[in-house]
Amino acid sequence: MRILKADEVNEKLKEFPGWNYNNDKISRQFELESFLKVIELINLLVPFFEKIDHHADMHIYYKKIVFDLQRFDVGGKVTERDFTVAGEIERLYGELAGK
Repeated sequence: MRILKADEVNEKLKEFPGWNYNNDKISRQFELESFLKVIELINLLVPFFEKIDHHADMHIYYKKIVFDLQRFDVGGKVTERDFTVAGEIERLYGELAGK
């Protein structure tokens, strides 16, 4: 798995509004209407995370959740797979939030 260089990550982020690159990871905060919706989003994502063997760090703050993505098997760096995961998070969040 190839580690993306900082300029490659920043270029890819143009396709992912709201995502940030800092400390060798890409991150974004999402907000839903309730704590239960946040948990529902996580539960919808778990099978995908397991299928592609990529597990996001998740930080829950009541109705908000922050996802931090990086691959620890390549030294805690960003790869294409992080963007695959970000895309699925965006898709499922959009469905739950009605966007």
